[in-house]
Amino acid sequence: MSLPAIRRDNVLILFGDFVAERASNGAEPLGLAAKFAEKLQISASMWSQIKKGRVISDKLARQIENRCGKEPLWLDAPQSAEPLPDPGEERFVELARRAYRAQNARGKRALRTILLEHGAPQKAQKE
Repeated sequence: MSLPAIRRDNVLILFGDFVAERASNGAEPLGLAAKFAEKLQISASMWSQIKKGRVISDKLARQIENRCGKEPLWLDAPQSAEPLPDPGEERFVELARRAYRAQNARGKRALRTILLEHGAPQKAQKE
């Protein structure tokens, strides 16, 4: 995984933690993105761009770590065992969900069979 992707995944983890903390304290979800941007000392527009894939510079990465109480270079190392879905994956999942819901039982089984055939790891061929 590339450094920009790792940084984006990690800053989204920080945002999720921020939202969860605020929600547990009874905060309304509206406006939390702007409050997170304020915590990072960046504009709400910049935060929106980061969420959409804008590259986080080294300087900004260190600023985010500092503002969130993380050690230097925390943002540069994968923090999650499983990568967060990218926009393309999200679009695929939504498309698959619509296709599945539009099918009868036979069609649903056929879709499942296709995914199982293509999703299973290939066994190593003996040479």
